[in-house]
Amino acid sequence: MGSRIGRSGIGNATRRSERLVALFVLAALLFNYPILSLFTGDRLVFGLPLLYVYLFISWGVVIGFTGWILRRRR
Repeated sequence: MGSRIGRSGIGNATRRSERLVALFVLAALLFNYPILSLFTGDRLVFGLPLLYVYLFISWGVVIGFTGWILRRRR
């Protein structure tokens, strides 16, 4: 029974690492030039430039996903 717990822990760590790598790739895409160029211009959202709103929301999403991935499960 002890070996099952050990394997489960390794599987969870591997899965967590894979999710963090996927999150890194997503963040790299979100903050890369071709995507950022879609939000440049004179458009405003609630009086703020669209690029600033996009950066704030996407940064919050990355932080939220990081917290969700790294949250300890009991």
